Amino acid sequence: MSSSDTLRFRHNQALLVAAVVAFFGALPLAAARWYLLPVLLVPLLLGGWAWRAGTDVTAQGLCLRALAGQRRVRWEQIVELGADPAGRAVARLTDGQTVTLPAVRRDDLPRLVAVTERPAPGPADQSIQ
Repeated sequence: MSSSDTLRFRHNQALLVAAVVAFFGALPLAAARWYLLPVLLVPLLLGGWAWRAGTDVTAQGLCLRALAGQRRVRWEQIVELGADPAGRAVARLTDGQTVTLPAVRRDDLPRLVAVTERPAPGPADQSIQ
């Protein structure tokens, strides 16, 4: 891969479909009384999160996206990649923090490391507690 390539990890798009179904399912309830209108926020927030949240991987580093914000982590800041007991991919940083990589699973780590164009940082097959 060239350094301009970006590998994107996103949650399953079935979550977005579920949010749309939940929104239309909540419409009759929200229309019944004005004070029930905030019920519509739940599927809207879920849909926004499903659309946006994930991890973008480039040769320069990671971009961890959430519903409202993002965090960039350069490869030089990453000491080790691994997985937690639930199978989610995590990165241990030079300052000792452990960061969960949104939408990246244990099985995705080899593809993630392939984008770095450098040796894997730490043992990618061990679990990080």
